[in-house]
Amino acid sequence: MNTLKIYLSIFTIFLFLSCGGSKDSGQSNIKYEITPKDTLTKPEDGGYGFEDVAESMGFDTYNFTENDYKYFGDPRAKKGGNLKFTGSRFPATMRVLGQHYNYTENYYIIMDLCYGSLIGTHPVSLEYIPGLASHWKLSDDKMEFYFRINPDARWSDGQEVTAEDIVASYDIRMDETILMPSTQGTFGKIHRPEIVSKYIVKVRSKNLNWRNMLYFGGMVILPEHYLKDLDGTAYLEEYNFKLLPGTGPYIIKDEDIINQESISLTRRKDWWGSDSRTSKYLYNFDKITLSVVKDNPTLQFEKLKKGEADAMEIRKPAIWVDETDFEATRNGWVQKKRIYSKKPAGTWGYAFNMRKWPFDDKRLRYAFSYLYDRERFNREILYNEYTLQNSLYTGSQYENPSNNKFEFNPEKAVSLLKEAGYVNRNEDGYLVHENTGKVLSFTIEVLKPSEYRITPMQQILKEYGIDMQIKFVDSTTRWKNLMDRNFTIDFQAWGGLVYPNPETSFKSTLADKKNNNNTTGVKSDRIDELLPLYDTEFDHGKRVQIIQEIDGIVSDIHPAAWGLSREPPSRLLFWDKFGYPDYMLTKYGGRFYDILVHWWFDPDKEEALSKAQANNEKLPIGELEHGFWKDK
Repeated sequence: MNTLKIYLSIFTIFLFLSCGGSKDSGQSNIKYEITPKDTLTKPEDGGYGFEDVAESMGFDTYNFTENDYKYFGDPRAKKGGNLKFTGSRFPATMRVLGQHYNYTENYYIIMDLCYGSLIGTHPVSLEYIPGLASHWKLSDDKMEFYFRINPDARWSDGQEVTAEDIVASYDIRMDETILMPSTQGTFGKIHRPEIVSKYIVKVRSKNLNWRNMLYFGGMVILPEHYLKDLDGTAYLEEYNFKLLPGTGPYIIKDEDIINQESISLTRRKDWWGSDSRTSKYLYNFDKITLSVVKDNPTLQFEKLKKGEADAMEIRKPAIWVDETDFEATRNGWVQKKRIYSKKPAGTWGYAFNMRKWPFDDKRLRYAFSYLYDRERFNREILYNEYTLQNSLYTGSQYENPSNNKFEFNPEKAVSLLKEAGYVNRNEDGYLVHENTGKVLSFTIEVLKPSEYRITPMQQILKEYGIDMQIKFVDSTTRWKNLMDRNFTIDFQAWGGLVYPNPETSFKSTLADKKNNNNTTGVKSDRIDELLPLYDTEFDHGKRVQIIQEIDGIVSDIHPAAWGLSREPPSRLLFWDKFGYPDYMLTKYGGRFYDILVHWWFDPDKEEALSKAQANNEKLPIGELEHGFWKDK
């Protein structure tokens, strides 16, 4: 729950105690025995009784109150049942680390439900909370931090979690053969962890950096007893579509991975964290099954209507507005909810590959944006469900208020095109460069469901002499080409951040490397100067100022034509058989995947639904708008 994605997901919602096994390892059908409790390690070395000496040793933890606990599930929750939902793609890998792992499905399903980190953040206050580590300590100079691992923590194969696992998890990240250069940049700011004792690990920063503890604490932990026999290359090959043991509430067995079709997760009956007050009312479904319906939201919607899926997030506005009035919603069997949260909006738009013609010319990037009639598209195509974005941080304190708004302005676009040498048109009506004779033509790779968003832009560009050809590809091909920098322009989404991390997206040294988040090729000496200042600034207000300056520079470079909000209120349809907390979705998460963690099947509702369907009777229709977080 960031690598950039870890920071996007871990720290925008919470990832504290996450994924493992039951009576088999999840990786095979080999039976295992749970390692007995260690009664020999002394309390001062992190063993049982550490709570009594922690304060005297300078260690801290989060002191939960009853008010806190209401955000960790609901006491009414019941365990059981198989939650079924659909997705539009199968992840390129089942790994939670390494090349091509950064899919939404990897974060919110595999990582969040099958693996854990040392610490997480409180879902409301964003303060550190225990994960695999029960306690932590930060030195006075803020250069060293310590974690005490909970001696109850177990891998899904029954073995203990120890300090050796923490070191091994760091080492595999620093192995360049896993093909994640931004990860080496992030964790390269931290010295190799030191084992203080079986359950205590010490970490020292190479340089002062307020984010190092956040990053290291949020690092997904992997088992040393597997990693010790693997280098990065072997890890990528051997664990592409099978899982290492995890530490969380679910396992994924080998036989429950049907490539390109489905993934099923099974709740551990022996999970070490199941009795914790922060998790006992979470992770309620015995089984969770994701069925893949490739790039076809209409078919996904039909499966929901037929009851082949229990819940669905409706992303396409046309479906939400025009097609959600059907028998099951009119009868109250399927509930329709627009759920508000405080999740950072993020955006989607057109990302330019600034390494390649024609978008290596800033004038072309600007011209494209001046022809991007976002207001019209929002009104005519998106049912005014979105808002215009002019930054990665639109609507937050981090947005630079001086950013160019790039309102629709064909006159400016034409002027810039002429300035760039595109004056005349060929017989097909497309602009031709006056010196090179090159036609202003390029290709965008598009997923079929996004066609309705792309073709109107294609038509406008054609009117002004620009040939944007559309090539339909599947999501795996598109993602691979994006990571390999084999694209000219890409219709892309950027997630919003609670904790901005500009380094992984804008650091110049990443611009010409593959498999990182600097997809557009941003290079800026001034941004490179600001990045270490941001990292070492502990004053929040000053960090805001730094991000605003970076945001302004990025806007000027203009690596992307920012589009519209990626995250409107979550639009959900679900069969009326669920129980859920009053907040429904988490404050900073606010996404469909919260259902997997916080909701449960309510036996009374299931019975009432079955009876209503059998007798063709109506159930109460709930309120459309759910604004628990709106004013909080």
